[in-house]
Amino acid sequence: EHAALTEPLAVGVHAVEKGMLTGDESPLVVGCGPVGLAVIAALRLKNIRPIVAADFSPKRRELAVKMGADIVIDPAQEDPYAKLAPGKRAAVFECVGVPGLIQQPMEKVPRGTRLVVVGVCMELDTIEPMFGIVKELNLQFVLGYTPEEFARSLHLLADGKVDAPSLITAKVG
Repeated sequence: EHAALTEPLAVGVHAVEKGMLTGDESPLVVGCGPVGLAVIAALRLKNIRPIVAADFSPKRRELAVKMGADIVIDPAQEDPYAKLAPGKRAAVFECVGVPGLIQQPMEKVPRGTRLVVVGVCMELDTIEPMFGIVKELNLQFVLGYTPEEFARSLHLLADGKVDAPSLITAKVG
């Protein structure tokens, strides 16, 4: 069961690696499904804090805390972008993959933010480049993982460095 979690964890590890974070960022994870939870775990392992996580689902917000999120937000109740730590470069990980969730952070984040798009949107989406230009945003799209990241993720699970039981949300016979 734990080994089955290697793939989603490796996606989160890869996203954080591609984010090229230095450790002085304020991370926000938008979407706390399996990939968002893996991003939270990878950020925690790199000790990049405080980790802000946003999801509409109470269960997913609860899992985000278990994986290491410091602040969890219901975006229906408050603006998660307002929780980014002042004085630190923001790093936003979009882990939902629905139209509008690239444009939304482009409008709301501060200048110099790194936006890592992890969610796979299968529909047509639109962004206004002027937001990225004026704010000098860094937009990084990611997919999958490297063989090394996959192997490292398997070891993280085997060594108990990631709370594998909390990642198991259901079992299929």
